[in-house]
Amino acid sequence: MAIRLFITGGTIEKATKGPPHVGYDAQKTVIHDVLKEARCSVPVAVEQLMNKSSRHLTADDRALIAKKCRDAPEDRVVITHGTITMSETAEYLAAHVHDKTVVLTGSMVPFASGQSDAGFNLGAALVAVQTQPHGVYVAMEGRVFTYSTEKYVHDPAKE
Repeated sequence: MAIRLFITGGTIEKATKGPPHVGYDAQKTVIHDVLKEARCSVPVAVEQLMNKSSRHLTADDRALIAKKCRDAPEDRVVITHGTITMSETAEYLAAHVHDKTVVLTGSMVPFASGQSDAGFNLGAALVAVQTQPHGVYVAMEGRVFTYSTEKYVHDPAKE
Protein backbone atom coordinates (compact mmCIF):
# COMPACT_ATOMS: atom_id res chain seq x y z
CA MET A 1 0.00 0.00 0.00
CA ALA A 2 1.69 3.20 -1.18
CA ILE A 3 1.21 6.39 0.78
CA ARG A 4 1.49 9.98 -0.46
CA LEU A 5 3.08 12.39 2.03
CA PHE A 6 2.60 16.10 1.47
CA ILE A 7 4.78 18.60 3.31
CA THR A 8 3.31 21.98 4.19
CA GLY A 9 5.67 23.10 6.97
CA GLY A 10 5.01 23.65 10.63
CA THR A 11 7.28 23.23 13.62
CA ILE A 12 8.39 19.79 12.42
CA GLU A 13 10.28 21.55 9.60
CA LYS A 14 11.77 24.44 11.55
CA ALA A 15 15.54 24.61 11.84
CA THR A 16 15.24 26.27 15.26
CA LYS A 17 12.62 26.89 17.90
CA GLY A 18 11.58 30.51 17.86
CA PRO A 19 9.12 32.95 16.34
CA PRO A 20 6.70 31.45 13.78
CA HIS A 21 8.17 33.36 10.85
CA VAL A 22 11.80 32.35 11.59
CA GLY A 23 13.61 29.10 10.90
CA TYR A 24 12.09 27.75 7.69
CA ASP A 25 14.08 26.68 4.64
CA ALA A 26 11.75 26.68 1.64
CA GLN A 27 14.20 24.56 -0.37
CA LYS A 28 14.81 21.78 2.18
CA THR A 29 12.69 19.34 4.16
CA VAL A 30 13.57 17.19 7.16
CA ILE A 31 10.94 14.55 6.40
CA HIS A 32 13.35 12.22 4.59
CA ASP A 33 15.56 12.31 7.71
CA VAL A 34 12.58 11.64 9.98
CA LEU A 35 11.54 8.63 7.87
CA LYS A 36 15.12 7.32 7.84
CA GLU A 37 15.58 7.73 11.59
CA ALA A 38 12.25 5.98 12.19
CA ARG A 39 13.36 3.11 9.91
CA CYS A 40 10.15 3.41 7.92
CA SER A 41 9.75 0.50 5.49
CA VAL A 42 6.38 1.57 4.09
CA PRO A 43 6.49 2.94 0.52
CA VAL A 44 6.04 6.71 0.88
CA ALA A 45 6.02 9.19 -2.01
CA VAL A 46 7.09 12.54 -0.54
CA GLU A 47 6.12 15.86 -2.12
CA GLN A 48 6.83 19.28 -0.65
CA LEU A 49 3.99 21.73 -1.32
CA MET A 50 5.24 24.61 0.85
CA ASN A 51 7.19 25.16 4.04
CA LYS A 52 5.67 27.71 6.37
CA SER A 53 4.02 28.21 9.71
CA SER A 54 0.40 27.09 9.65
CA ARG A 55 -0.64 30.46 11.02
CA HIS A 56 0.42 31.86 7.64
CA LEU A 57 -1.54 29.38 5.51
CA THR A 58 -4.06 31.06 3.22
CA ALA A 59 -7.30 29.92 1.62
CA ASP A 60 -5.30 29.39 -1.59
CA ASP A 61 -2.82 27.18 0.29
CA ARG A 62 -5.64 25.02 1.66
CA ALA A 63 -7.21 24.80 -1.79
CA LEU A 64 -3.86 23.61 -3.19
CA ILE A 65 -3.51 20.99 -0.44
CA ALA A 66 -7.03 19.72 -1.17
CA LYS A 67 -6.39 19.61 -4.92
CA LYS A 68 -3.15 17.69 -4.41
CA CYS A 69 -4.96 15.20 -2.18
CA ARG A 70 -7.73 14.70 -4.74
CA ASP A 71 -5.23 14.34 -7.60
CA ALA A 72 -2.88 11.94 -5.80
CA PRO A 73 -2.99 8.44 -7.28
CA GLU A 74 -2.80 7.00 -3.77
CA ASP A 75 -5.94 6.83 -1.64
CA ARG A 76 -3.86 7.15 1.55
CA VAL A 77 -2.39 10.61 2.26
CA VAL A 78 -0.36 11.98 5.17
CA ILE A 79 0.19 15.73 5.50
CA THR A 80 2.78 17.33 7.74
CA HIS A 81 1.33 20.55 9.04
CA GLY A 82 1.73 23.13 11.77
CA THR A 83 -0.30 22.50 14.91
CA ILE A 84 -1.86 25.95 15.25
CA THR A 85 -4.33 25.67 12.35
CA MET A 86 -4.23 21.89 11.85
CA SER A 87 -7.90 21.46 12.82
CA GLU A 88 -8.93 24.24 10.43
CA THR A 89 -7.16 22.53 7.52
CA ALA A 90 -8.60 19.14 8.51
CA GLU A 91 -12.10 20.59 8.44
CA TYR A 92 -11.45 22.18 5.03
CA LEU A 93 -10.10 18.90 3.64
CA ALA A 94 -13.09 16.95 4.94
CA ALA A 95 -15.36 19.22 2.90
CA HIS A 96 -13.24 19.01 -0.26
CA VAL A 97 -11.57 15.57 -0.35
CA HIS A 98 -13.59 12.37 -0.54
CA ASP A 99 -12.82 8.67 -1.04
CA LYS A 100 -9.38 9.05 0.57
CA THR A 101 -7.91 8.55 4.01
CA VAL A 102 -6.09 11.75 4.97
CA VAL A 103 -4.07 12.10 8.18
CA LEU A 104 -2.49 15.37 9.29
CA THR A 105 0.42 15.38 11.73
CA GLY A 106 3.22 17.60 12.94
CA SER A 107 5.29 18.19 16.04
CA MET A 108 5.51 20.48 19.01
CA VAL A 109 9.33 20.51 18.83
CA PRO A 110 11.40 20.91 15.62
CA PHE A 111 12.96 17.68 14.35
CA ALA A 112 16.28 19.52 14.08
CA SER A 113 16.36 19.99 17.86
CA GLY A 114 17.21 16.34 18.40
CA GLN A 115 14.54 16.00 21.10
CA SER A 116 11.49 16.11 18.88
CA ASP A 117 8.20 14.27 18.86
CA ALA A 118 8.34 14.35 15.03
CA GLY A 119 9.23 10.68 14.50
CA PHE A 120 6.63 9.45 16.96
CA ASN A 121 3.87 11.57 15.44
CA LEU A 122 4.80 10.77 11.85
CA GLY A 123 4.91 7.06 12.70
CA ALA A 124 1.47 7.31 14.27
CA ALA A 125 0.17 9.07 11.16
CA LEU A 126 1.59 6.37 8.90
CA VAL A 127 -0.12 3.66 10.95
CA ALA A 128 -3.38 5.62 11.11
CA VAL A 129 -3.49 6.25 7.35
CA GLN A 130 -3.19 2.49 6.76
CA THR A 131 -5.80 1.43 9.30
CA GLN A 132 -8.51 4.11 9.32
CA PRO A 133 -11.42 4.15 6.87
CA HIS A 134 -11.71 6.99 4.38
CA GLY A 135 -12.03 10.32 6.13
CA VAL A 136 -9.85 13.05 7.61
CA TYR A 137 -7.89 12.56 10.84
CA VAL A 138 -5.18 14.17 12.96
CA ALA A 139 -2.48 11.99 14.55
CA MET A 140 -0.70 13.70 17.45
CA GLU A 141 0.55 12.76 20.90
CA GLY A 142 -0.17 9.04 20.45
CA ARG A 143 -3.80 9.59 19.55
CA VAL A 144 -5.85 9.71 16.37
CA PHE A 145 -8.50 12.42 16.31
CA THR A 146 -11.42 12.47 13.89
CA TYR A 147 -11.66 16.01 12.56
CA SER A 148 -15.41 16.24 13.16
CA THR A 149 -15.93 14.57 16.51
CA GLU A 150 -12.87 15.23 18.65
CA LYS A 151 -10.74 18.02 17.28
CA TYR A 152 -7.07 18.27 18.07
CA VAL A 153 -6.49 21.58 19.83
CA HIS A 154 -3.05 23.13 19.85
CA ASP A 155 -1.92 23.78 23.43
CA PRO A 156 0.87 26.40 23.56
CA ALA A 157 1.49 25.48 27.20
CA LYS A 158 2.96 22.16 25.98
CA GLU A 159 5.65 23.88 23.91
